[in-house]
Amino acid sequence: MSTRNSKASKAAARERLRLQREKEAKRAKVRRQVFVGVGIVVVLAVAGGVAVAVNQANKPGYWSAAAKKTLVKPANTDGTDGTTLTIGDKNNKNTLHEFEDMRCPICAAYEQEAGAAVLQGAKDGKYKIQYTFGTFLDAGQGGSGSKKALSALGAALNVSVDAFEQYHTLLYSKAVHPDEKKDEFNNADHLIELAQKIPALKNNAKFSDAVKNGTFDKWALTMSKSFDSSGVDSTPTVKLNNKDIQVAGIPSAQVMSSIEAGLTK
Repeated sequence: MSTRNSKASKAAARERLRLQREKEAKRAKVRRQVFVGVGIVVVLAVAGGVAVAVNQANKPGYWSAAAKKTLVKPANTDGTDGTTLTIGDKNNKNTLHEFEDMRCPICAAYEQEAGAAVLQGAKDGKYKIQYTFGTFLDAGQGGSGSKKALSALGAALNVSVDAFEQYHTLLYSKAVHPDEKKDEFNNADHLIELAQKIPALKNNAKFSDAVKNGTFDKWALTMSKSFDSSGVDSTPTVKLNNKDIQVAGIPSAQVMSSIEAGLTK
């Protein structure tokens, strides 16, 4: 190979190398621009997400908003705020007052054991039953199942007293009552689905709409305040003519015996 050809080959090689380096430099520049652009998008997205989160956090919560709504009292209630809920003859001189929380497992056990017998006593005219519901387990365990189930009970009561009785019994039954730590009752669709087992509530648009729309949410909050001001600090608490009746972990027959003994003749 001549010297001239050798010089020409080297020059050509250097030119190819220069061109290759220019291409690599351009590719690197493009990559840097892409990375910077993606970074900007990510930062903006994160910033936007934070802004949305902050805005949502500044909005009133669901139940805070419900508390500001106009009170709608279910049919078949009494009192200024509709928090007097009575089963049986309202003129009966004997009053069995039950204090419950819809998420309370001990309430569920009491209702499963003695609920039917106690309810029958009211139907037989031995006493009237009044219910006051609290929602303190929502605060203790987190969630809103006590409030939402109570609101749904209001929707059932608005249909009829019988619908309320049956739905109340169903929600406390072994088949559907959740562990108190599970907020399963904080789901309108679930509460409506369960209600399909109650003839008066099955495919009942009036009931379903009330549960979905939270028609009786404010009433549930008002009932809960009534519980809070009652002086009762645990559930279930059962009082016959203002005297405590032991019911937790007690067989049905013993509960009814205690009630019978306390009745005013």
